[in-house]
Amino acid sequence: MQFDTWFAFFVACWVISVSPGAGAVACMSSGVNYGFKRGYFNVLGMEFAIVVQILIAITGLGALIAASETAFNVIKWLGVGYLFYLAFKQWRQPVQQVTLAKAEQIEHLKRGLFLKGFLVNMSNPKAIVFILAVFPQFMDTSADLLPQYLLMMVTMIFVDLIVMGGYTGLATQVLQHLKSVEQQTTLNRIFASLFALAAIILCFVGRA
Repeated sequence: MQFDTWFAFFVACWVISVSPGAGAVACMSSGVNYGFKRGYFNVLGMEFAIVVQILIAITGLGALIAASETAFNVIKWLGVGYLFYLAFKQWRQPVQQVTLAKAEQIEHLKRGLFLKGFLVNMSNPKAIVFILAVFPQFMDTSADLLPQYLLMMVTMIFVDLIVMGGYTGLATQVLQHLKSVEQQTTLNRIFASLFALAAIILCFVGRA
């Protein structure tokens, strides 16, 4: 892959990552409720989902999902249901959970946040379709494709780690200024509404 082609893809990754979506909402929600160090496990789960999605695209299963109305809709509606579940959970989120003291509780929380981030990204079939549609535009078909896929995967994850970490960190700063239970409850319900909005938007997503 030529440097100018890679750089164009690098810029595209920034534009895509910065664009707000369910992932950004999940990152800000995790940052507000658990702080940056714990909330960042949500980001790691999201990036692991990207790795899985790219591997799906490489193996050809992504093409099946893109071509099959049934497969696409199954993943989409699972995603819609999961986002509504996150909205419900966020709405009822207890405040001041950052003070968990026991090590086993903290480890359980980290695993839960990792799984949450993974499911948020994996339950969006549009991500796989995006990889299938956009990646080939930056690839040299006359050269070996696997190294190009790996380079693009590393680039995409590198950018997303920074951007989603930024969303998480920004939300953590907000947390420091929330002093009352009422303020924290209001913010939780704002994020719940954003999760619900993301679910509604996903309802209208098609394969094209």
